[in-house]
Amino acid sequence: MAIQSSSGCSSSLAYFPAARNSGKSISTLRSNLKTFPFLSLPWGNLSSLPTVNYSASPPLSLEEAAASPPMVEFIYKVRNSEDLRQTQVGNFNKFIRELLRNPNTGEAAVEFYEKAKEKVGFRPQKSTLISLLKFLVRSKKWDSIPSLAQDLKKYQVFPDEITCARLISICVKRRKFRVAEMLLEAFEINGGNAGSAFDAAMRGYNKLHMYSSTIAVYERVKSAGILLDPGGYLPIMEAHAKLGNSNNVVELFDEMQAKENTDSNRFSTQIYEILFSALGKSGQAFKAVEYFKEMAMKGISPTASMYSSLISSFAQSKHVEAAEELMEEAKEKKMLKDPALFLELVLMYVENGMVEKSLDVVKTMKAANLKVSDCIFCAIVNGYAKQRGFHEAAKVHEKLISQGIEPGQVTYASILNVYCSLELYSNAENMFREMIERGFNKCVVAYSTMIMMYGKRGKLKEAMKLMAKMKERGCEPNVWIYNALIDFHGRRKNLRQVEKLWKEMKRRKVGADRITYTSVIGAYNKAQELEKCIHFYQEFRLNGGLIDRAMAGIMVGVFSKMSRIDKLVKLLHDIKAEGTGWDERLYRSASNALRDAGLEMQPNWMKGTDSVQ
Repeated sequence: MAIQSSSGCSSSLAYFPAARNSGKSISTLRSNLKTFPFLSLPWGNLSSLPTVNYSASPPLSLEEAAASPPMVEFIYKVRNSEDLRQTQVGNFNKFIRELLRNPNTGEAAVEFYEKAKEKVGFRPQKSTLISLLKFLVRSKKWDSIPSLAQDLKKYQVFPDEITCARLISICVKRRKFRVAEMLLEAFEINGGNAGSAFDAAMRGYNKLHMYSSTIAVYERVKSAGILLDPGGYLPIMEAHAKLGNSNNVVELFDEMQAKENTDSNRFSTQIYEILFSALGKSGQAFKAVEYFKEMAMKGISPTASMYSSLISSFAQSKHVEAAEELMEEAKEKKMLKDPALFLELVLMYVENGMVEKSLDVVKTMKAANLKVSDCIFCAIVNGYAKQRGFHEAAKVHEKLISQGIEPGQVTYASILNVYCSLELYSNAENMFREMIERGFNKCVVAYSTMIMMYGKRGKLKEAMKLMAKMKERGCEPNVWIYNALIDFHGRRKNLRQVEKLWKEMKRRKVGADRITYTSVIGAYNKAQELEKCIHFYQEFRLNGGLIDRAMAGIMVGVFSKMSRIDKLVKLLHDIKAEGTGWDERLYRSASNALRDAGLEMQPNWMKGTDSVQ
């Protein structure tokens, strides 16, 4: 495949703007044009080219530049292959590089290079190929690079390691993966000098989270026998760690250690951090500690990240003593710097029934001048609510507030639930007002809690006003809020509001769930609008809804009142088929309905085939 010019023809129009190096470019082209007779100019002879000394001339102003025509216009024409064959090849490489120095003559350089390859004895120099590659990348002529990659293999001429690595990095970064693969295939022939290119590919794929591609590149490295320096193990270990392949991470680490490369100390910290993280996430915290001790014996200093990884792994596996031991060690070395670590510790204490110790975590954070996050505050409040009850949760919330710790949106939502559960409604309203004033005015959970509070107290007007405020503030009600309001209005037979809320749900495209349908059907059942009940039940079933006991209980009553025994029997068969199960109340209702209809055997069938809970 030939390298293609974007012009699509054999000539290239090039402009040399007024610049300080233009004089040099012109003089260089004068000498080169004498060497290459197959290049022609629009003028009859070389003497028509003006000589300009820009070193003594001031640069043109914007107005002068706009008013003046281009200083020199060149048209390079490659006449034919016969002219090229009669030309000496000595200065081909030099001339190509001269053309590539000016971006306006780059395409002419590419055309000349393609013609020069037809000349017997022509061999591109390393600097020429590097210049061509840089031009093609800079010009985004990606389709032309694979052809040049083939030339690298053909002429056995390769760029230096740094250039190879940069080319691969750019290709991967810009997602030109096919081009990167073609270049890697060429560089692979270069043997020992190819390591940097493959390392760059692995690092590039990791940045794009293409960890499987990183592993594929590493397999090529192994099969080709290319040696990686210790830094080259970093990306492949990281890729396996991200994919959860902890055993592979350990194998690679041991392989690197076996080489006993003194240069590995430069990368040891990063390598150990990846190792500890991988082992911790795979539940091998104690094995990670063994490597941690070996590291200390080698004189490698631990980092805050290492301590964080190790302590977190013990906290997640609920090994309290080991986590606390490492935490004390890190505290002495002033390496407790990761706020996420403290959340893990709080959760560890909460899940181990040691919620009081979570307050010690707060003290440690304050001593280290770390801000107690909203997630930590919320975890402590919820932990106390779960283990010590709502009263204790309210007390610990007030205690932390007195210590200057500010709640965030999540903590506000949690304490609102605590106050509502304690029926401290004025406290809940005050806390909600404070929350809104601090700018946390789009928390759906908080709105839901407050609407439920008003609904349970029979203050439906306040509940509806709050939902209106919620929408004004750009916070969309979810299905929980609609379910609560439909249920509250349905219990009071406010069918007009039920219909309004149902239509609003449809308009806002909020999907109704089983609770929604149960509440709507229950509302119409209370109002004795039984046909509406059947309509919504059929819609529910057509949408794939499964029957629960609440829905079944309502519909047994509806079908019984309407004497729709066929529908009742089908409902009972559906209950059996879907494994809903019977409770005493549902069983009694269904039995009475069937006996009233004269179906004496059906209750025995229900009792004999389904257990009553």
